Amino acid sequence: QVQFVESGGNLVQPGGSLRLSCAASGIPFRIYAMGWYRQAPGKQRELVAIITTRDITNYPDFVKGRFTISRDNAKNTVYLEMESLEPEDTAVYYCNKAPIGFGAWGQGTQVTVSS
Repeated sequence: QVQFVESGGNLVQPGGSLRLSCAASGIPFRIYAMGWYRQAPGKQRELVAIITTRDITNYPDFVKGRFTISRDNAKNTVYLEMESLEPEDTAVYYCNKAPIGFGAWGQGTQVTVSS
């Protein structure tokens, strides 16, 4: 049974930083590219970071230079370091296989950027 448990979200001021974690279970984690996605109220879920099985990373322009994805295959965990956060980054953040996720999603972790 595929399961993702995201954590680390919080309320942070503009310009602040956060580190998100996602523990995966029920999948052979190391053979999949993984990604972080986010969904803001009223918007579709979007991919914000991807890391391949060879640790090659890629980001859309709107987070490039501010977000860093990494993975620990020994812990079946993927991380997202976020810096210089903006109010537009406010969303629920999820991890999953990338660029297309499994049908099962975790509960996500809420990131709110506000003064």
